[in-house]
Amino acid sequence: MWTAITLWAVIGAGVVAFAIGAAQAIQSGASPWPWIAAIPGLYLGSLFVFVAGYFALAWTRRSPRPAYAKLTWPRALRLFRREYLAIAGSAPRMMGYRATTRDPPPAPAADPILLLHGVLCNGGVWRSLKRRLRKAGLGPIYAPSYGPPLASIDLFADQIAARIERILAATGAKQVSIVAHSMGGLVARAYVRKYGGDKVRRVITIGTPHQGSVHAWLFPGTSLGQLRPGNPWLDALPEPDGGSPPFVSVWSWHDSMVAPQTSARLRHGRNVEIVGVGHNALLTDPEVAQKVIAELRHQ
Repeated sequence: MWTAITLWAVIGAGVVAFAIGAAQAIQSGASPWPWIAAIPGLYLGSLFVFVAGYFALAWTRRSPRPAYAKLTWPRALRLFRREYLAIAGSAPRMMGYRATTRDPPPAPAADPILLLHGVLCNGGVWRSLKRRLRKAGLGPIYAPSYGPPLASIDLFADQIAARIERILAATGAKQVSIVAHSMGGLVARAYVRKYGGDKVRRVITIGTPHQGSVHAWLFPGTSLGQLRPGNPWLDALPEPDGGSPPFVSVWSWHDSMVAPQTSARLRHGRNVEIVGVGHNALLTDPEVAQKVIAELRHQ
C-alpha cells in the first residue's frame, strides 16, 4: 500500500506540474508537440539515469568474476536493456498491485506458495513469475505486500507470520513454500529465527543480499540500514545451517543492486548461479523462472 501511494503521489505531482508548465507555455504561443514528445522522454530518461547510476556502483564494487561470467559488449548491452525494461515496467505494476495480488479463494492445497517482495516494492512486482508458476501448475500463490517500506525487517517478519497462519488455515496445508526476492529473503530468515521453520517447506531466495549490499547506503530507513554490509542486525541474523527449512539462493554474477554480487550467496545451503541478468530482471527472466519451478518441485 505504502509503495503504491508513494508512486501515485510522486508521479501524480510530476504530471500536474508538467501539465501546468505545458499549459502556460502553450497559452503563450508555444507549440504543443515538444511538450507532448517530452512526456515519455522525461519518464524514460530519468529511469535511464537511475539504472545507469546503480549499474555503475555495482561495477565499481563488483565481485571478481570467473572467465565464463565475463560478458562481451553485446551481452553487456543486453543486460542493461533487460534491466532497464524491467524497471520501466515495475512502477505501473506496483501502482496497480491490488488488481494482480488478490489472494486465491480458500481451498484445500498441499503446497501453497508465498512470494516475498524486496525493499521499496510491493506484491505487484511478481506478475511475470506468478504467471509462469501458474502455467507450471504450481500454487495456490500468495503475493502479499508488507510495510511501511522503511520499517524494520523484524516487523515485516511478524506480518508474514500472520499471513502464513491465514494461508495454512485457508488451504489446510501444514507448510508453505517461500520464494523471496532481494530483501524478502532476509524477511524469510528473520521469520525463521523468531518463529522457527516448522511451517515452511522450503525457501528460495532470488538476488537476496545475504551479506548485505553497498547500494543500501544510498537510501535512509531502518530496513535499508539492515541491508548494509557489516550492519549488526545482519551480522546477528543466523544463516541457514542446512537443516529445516532448506534454503536455496538463486543469484546473478551481474546483479545490479547487490554488490559485491557474491554477497547473495549462502554460506550454508545451496547456491544456483545466473550469468548476465540484473537485479530486477531476475523476476522476469525465463531461466530464473525455470530454476525456481525446478526447486519448488524438488522433494
